[in-house]
Amino acid sequence: MSEYRIQYELPGDTSYQERIYPDPKHLDPNTKLGTYEEVIAHFTKSSLDQDGIEIIKNSLAITKRADDSGYEVSFEPLPDFVAQAKQFAQMHVEAIDEMHAGLALAGTDACRRTPAWNPVAGFRVNRSDGKSEWFLCLPLGMPMANHRAVTLLHYPPLIAYRNADYLKNNTLRRWQRLLQCVGMTQPQRYHAILDVNPIAAPGSGESEYQNDYFPISLTSLFFDNEALGLTYVRSMLELMLNPPYTEADPYTLPLLVCGSPLYDPQAPGWFRTRYKDCLPKDGNGTPKVDVLQAGLIQILPNSRKQTPYLIANHMIAAGVTGRCTGDATTLPNIQKYEAQDLVAATFLSLYAKNKTIAPADALKQACERWFGGPDGNRVPNPPDLEDRLTICALAQVDLCFDRDKSAPKYSYEQAKARCLEKGGTDYCPCFGCD
Repeated sequence: MSEYRIQYELPGDTSYQERIYPDPKHLDPNTKLGTYEEVIAHFTKSSLDQDGIEIIKNSLAITKRADDSGYEVSFEPLPDFVAQAKQFAQMHVEAIDEMHAGLALAGTDACRRTPAWNPVAGFRVNRSDGKSEWFLCLPLGMPMANHRAVTLLHYPPLIAYRNADYLKNNTLRRWQRLLQCVGMTQPQRYHAILDVNPIAAPGSGESEYQNDYFPISLTSLFFDNEALGLTYVRSMLELMLNPPYTEADPYTLPLLVCGSPLYDPQAPGWFRTRYKDCLPKDGNGTPKVDVLQAGLIQILPNSRKQTPYLIANHMIAAGVTGRCTGDATTLPNIQKYEAQDLVAATFLSLYAKNKTIAPADALKQACERWFGGPDGNRVPNPPDLEDRLTICALAQVDLCFDRDKSAPKYSYEQAKARCLEKGGTDYCPCFGCD
């Protein structure tokens, strides 16, 4: 065995691990994942790739132990990646153990025993997902050791489960575009996503299914219920926000809480109910979770560090509800959407450069770039003409969506060219889609 080879056992026995990972028989046949060994290898390799940890080709192996006591992971990192690989192994084991993934499993089992579980089972709820099915769906295949932020969302769409890939969908493609537009050279480091409801169900932005059947109380009952010991969301956040390489940093990694009153408000809604005592209040004393609200919170009472957070739109909201309006100061105006989303991406990029920056300062800098002022309560007015062109191009991509192909009609580069040709001196994106 090579001196660099990493080898470790996944926690729990075979039956436990096979409930944590997707059942091969429920996956799309095109995935060609027919065994649990192949499923675990697929997600492990994806996470290694997202973390940028390079390994010897074909060195990754998943072995089922002869006594049926579980699966073992082994791979050989290149010499420059040995330290990162060891941290990866540590995070992989912790993420799968009973105090993290196991809490999602326990919450799912508790939910199954109630009418809250898949209330329209057997019926179609949109055009592409077939009959409604629900499955436990954990944050597998994402970066685990080298990520630069954590994003809190609502729930994984069923297609992500069936394709064994959370990352190849319109939501994540749009997020990657935004990250690249603010100068990120490694957007995959921002793919660490946690769902407040770790249940794959029909969705993909095609219906209001998620808002109808996944109320905030589902999280509070089954995935953040201290009385029953079902504390999956905060336990996993505490782990994901504190990978080993951040030990010396003054804060945890930044947390982006995605969702707004116009689309998928559940993640910020849970955040508000959980952290109501330390969030800012409105004139009536009600805790606020407004889009582009930033601050510090402590994930658990005993957390050693505070977490910088920013409330943002859901990553796909602009494409679903954004439109051209006469008032660019409020949603659903498409330019407002794009500027807010670019602020969110820039907020994270600033933490990549400066671990000590205060959330209010990071937000102010981001707003000055994309709104031309210290906050987002105004018409987007970037001082830089190239940034104005960026907002126009992103808006064209989101406005001109081919529903039949489930994809944007124009690439980002094509959209930029259209804005230069038709957007006028202020690069207004509202010139149609033809």
